[in-house]
Amino acid sequence: MADHGVPHFQNDIGAAAIHIGAKEFMCIGAKPPFDHPHVFLDMGSDDEIVCPYCSTLYRYRAALHGEDTDPPGAAWRVGALATKAA
Repeated sequence: MADHGVPHFQNDIGAAAIHIGAKEFMCIGAKPPFDHPHVFLDMGSDDEIVCPYCSTLYRYRAALHGEDTDPPGAAWRVGALATKAA
């Protein structure tokens, strides 16, 4: 997460729910170029939230840290696209 302060998550695999270790994050829908507007989501005191764009259900799991997700691979790094394009 050194590329940005707020973790970004995506759901390319169409998982019913994604467990994450953050309560404040950005959902991008799918990896670019198929992403939706990057929306900031804040669970507050709740342990789950649904993205209003792609309907992905995100569930907080305290045992996960950083960009760890369950299922694996749902974290997106802002610099990842630029690195691949170079």
